[in-house]
Amino acid sequence: MDNASARNLWGDFLDAHLEFANEPAPKVIHLYDNQKDADMAADLVCREIKRARTLSLKGMQLRHEKLPKIGDFYVLTDWQATAQCIIRSSSVKLLPYFAIREDHARLEGEGDKSLAHWKKIHWDFLQRELSALNAQPSQSMIMVFETFEMYFKK
Repeated sequence: MDNASARNLWGDFLDAHLEFANEPAPKVIHLYDNQKDADMAADLVCREIKRARTLSLKGMQLRHEKLPKIGDFYVLTDWQATAQCIIRSSSVKLLPYFAIREDHARLEGEGDKSLAHWKKIHWDFLQRELSALNAQPSQSMIMVFETFEMYFKK
């Protein structure tokens, strides 16, 4: 783990939870592609309002990223790469964009938690993400919907 802040938080977590001492070092992540949204999302996760995230399978494949697995730990940072909390994946589902429903939007916990808000911010994000990879989003594209629990924060 190159990030000292994340390494310190993971160490503090292991001190408090020795049962996870044999876990591999977690991936260090931030959510979104800009400071405002990344910092807002980290705050919502740490306050246990945001309990899910949605990724495009196409984006993950084009970046050669592995699918999340149930039980995966992550150190979540803000935009400045300062560790905020540790989360653990509790479910992973693949579903088309058009199949996202109100309950998915509520679990993401952003804005007014409505499906309309979810669709607006995610479509805008998908357009930015995929255009940088020479691809375009579609209503039928497969999304990776991951729920998680906030396990530890500073």
